[in-house]
Amino acid sequence: MDYHFMLKLVLALVTAGIVSFAATPLVKMFAIRVGAMDVPKDNRRMHKVPIPRLGGLAIFIAFLLGVLVFAKIDRQLQGILLGAIMIVILGVLDDILTLGALPKLLVQIAAAAVAVYHGCVIDTLSNPNPFSADPWISLGGWSVPVTILWIVAITNAVNFIDGLDGLACGVSAISAASLFVISLLVSEGNVAVILAVLLGACLGFIPYNFNPAKIFMGDTGATFLGYILATISIMGLFKMYAVISFAVPFLILSVPIFDICFAILRRLAKGQNPMTADRGHVHHRLIDMGFSQKQAVAIAYMITAILGLAAVVLTSSGEMKAMLFIGAVVVVVAIGVGVIYRQEPSKFQTPEEEKPDTPSPEGEQAEKEAQEEQDG
Repeated sequence: MDYHFMLKLVLALVTAGIVSFAATPLVKMFAIRVGAMDVPKDNRRMHKVPIPRLGGLAIFIAFLLGVLVFAKIDRQLQGILLGAIMIVILGVLDDILTLGALPKLLVQIAAAAVAVYHGCVIDTLSNPNPFSADPWISLGGWSVPVTILWIVAITNAVNFIDGLDGLACGVSAISAASLFVISLLVSEGNVAVILAVLLGACLGFIPYNFNPAKIFMGDTGATFLGYILATISIMGLFKMYAVISFAVPFLILSVPIFDICFAILRRLAKGQNPMTADRGHVHHRLIDMGFSQKQAVAIAYMITAILGLAAVVLTSSGEMKAMLFIGAVVVVVAIGVGVIYRQEPSKFQTPEEEKPDTPSPEGEQAEKEAQEEQDG
């Protein structure tokens, strides 16, 4: 890797970060002007006062500018950018007007189809059967529906976890960083540039989005980040030579993937529409366990980073070392959680449990009378 390419990557990241950071206050003023405000009207929302959304527009502007300046625009990337524009327009309208689930799903499918039409397709998957002589599984006629399903699923998965300040943006940034490292390992230079731009755009926005958030990125940002992560993973990592190609995006994006799968199964089990909003997401459960918003977000960051590192190990060192790495991390985390719960249980108690026992007024009077009788 030469010096000029490394300089290009740094410039792409820094430029996108500066543009995103500078554009966010302008986007915030625009969101207030058009009434794109997130009002805390149910118990799913953690904030107490209305907060502007549409912050994802700043991320998109920074990403688009960075890609146009630093990346090579081939046919696949053209399709991805066209689909991203569709997703962002949909997100802006949804953040302002609150659209229904069906029209949003249809537009997401159309955006995925645009990317597929321009060559962003999963043609083959690595064979999970270790005893098979063929390391690849050809999807054939299933390649188009599988690709569209992957793009739409990841687009919504990132949107599903956008429930705490800084959560979706931070998880997306860590995922982009992991994909960035892997793209360098497998010599996908243009993919690395695109991911550097995406990482910079997220890092520029996140100071405004940390708890307490000054602005939310809204559906505009969450669906855009999900769409870009899904399509870029196809563009670079499903094409690579390693047998473990399909496992890499799943590891890196496992937090939003797990959350959306768990949410859909939970809602279907209750006889609800899978797209019905509820308060059962992983981040809500962490809050209900007694963690603060910052602690819950930090846990999600840690899990995403660990799985991202596992994906890097998987790419560079093979399956066995990656499995050993994940196993060691699971053991260490389990021991750490056990020690925390054993030594500091009060941190996870409810406020009522933390209050010292105090006698009631009636109890105080009865105790006083008993003492007087004893003295007499």
